[in-house]
Amino acid sequence: MLAMTEERIAERTRRLLAEHGLHLKKSLGQNFLTDRQVLDRMIEAAGMGGDTGVLEIGPGIGALTERLAQEAKKVVAVELDQRLLPLLNQLFADRPHVGIHHGDAMEIDFHRLIREQLAGCSPIHVVANLPYYVTSPILMRLLEEQLPLDRIVIMIQKEVAERMMAEPGSKAYGALTVAVRYYTTTQWVTRVPAHVFVPRPRVDSAVVRLDVRPRPAVSVRNESLFFAVVRAAFGQRRKTLSNALSHGLFTGKQKGKIIGWLEEAGIDPQRRGETLSLEEFARLANRLDEVEGVLI
Repeated sequence: MLAMTEERIAERTRRLLAEHGLHLKKSLGQNFLTDRQVLDRMIEAAGMGGDTGVLEIGPGIGALTERLAQEAKKVVAVELDQRLLPLLNQLFADRPHVGIHHGDAMEIDFHRLIREQLAGCSPIHVVANLPYYVTSPILMRLLEEQLPLDRIVIMIQKEVAERMMAEPGSKAYGALTVAVRYYTTTQWVTRVPAHVFVPRPRVDSAVVRLDVRPRPAVSVRNESLFFAVVRAAFGQRRKTLSNALSHGLFTGKQKGKIIGWLEEAGIDPQRRGETLSLEEFARLANRLDEVEGVLI
């Protein structure tokens, strides 16, 4: 396929859908990109070399897949909608280095898929237009499972991208921000207006680049406890940190003890969780990890 203008990509999208009798499902968050410049920005952000292996989640009808195939050593695309598989297999029948796999990104064994399908590739990147309704769960799965990834370039809802980039104390700052910064360094790539999708979504999107850290940004002794503290702190944003932890994590514990642990970690109990930096969350979690029997 040759590079196409936005109009040609949109025409191609509608034509392929019509030829295969496909009707898009809102339940699967199917909105297909038709802007060549956005595709260019995603490819540029991915920074692929001749040995790069790419995992794409949700290829749709292959506009991004085609661009990835031009740059990467191998592309493995995972598509949930079984109706799209014949179309994708037909489009890439002459591209042996493009593999189309049917599967749910929340269930598929990514370790096995990468090991079997991207062997010999280095580095390995994820480049994808993620469905809005499962953006955060898919992203956290990619990060928490410690996959051998170097970079993640994703197009997501603009509001979610802003949450990833938010600073402590801002309205957008939350548990997702802390988790993403714990595992990666983040970079805003570009805003993507709603009108460049077929069909048009109700909100704008954005492309972000996440470079996976070789080790987490802060040192924590108990990662499960660290994230439990983060979730509790943001679970009731209007409450002070001592109250949020009392209700969300330490039910049945004397509040005086919780206040004492916070003060020992150098954190004012009257602060709200949304004001804590990544380093402060780590310091608090490490102090709590020293308390015998603090959590089951």
